[in-house]
Amino acid sequence: MDIQSFMKPLPEVVFVYDDHTVKEALAILKKYRYQSIPVIDRKGRYIGSLSEGDLLYAITDAGKAAEGALAQRVGQIRRNREYVAISVHASVNSLIGKAADENFVPIVDDAGILIGIVTRKTLLNYFFEHQFVVL
Repeated sequence: MDIQSFMKPLPEVVFVYDDHTVKEALAILKKYRYQSIPVIDRKGRYIGSLSEGDLLYAITDAGKAAEGALAQRVGQIRRNREYVAISVHASVNSLIGKAADENFVPIVDDAGILIGIVTRKTLLNYFFEHQFVVL
């Protein structure tokens, strides 16, 4: 079994581009009710992940007017936690280790292009369905 068995492919993944504004990113998070989402550039390269907290800090940063804060580009704001992507060729054990600490694990190809994500929920459901016992 490989990582792709668990992966949600990119066309099904909610993400933002690094040139989206904070306002646009907030609208996407609100629409889908997610707490964090991947950030990619226009070539599809994985840049990082963006959380509600990252956006909150960007908006409330001292000295910034609300409209100015909302107009910031996602790629310019500081992210407090980095979801490091793993290669599509990585082992399932590596995937499980990363999923223990993150809601989703970004999966990239050899060129660093985001090709999908694996959610912790997907892994847990698989183990429950197959009655794996993890001690």
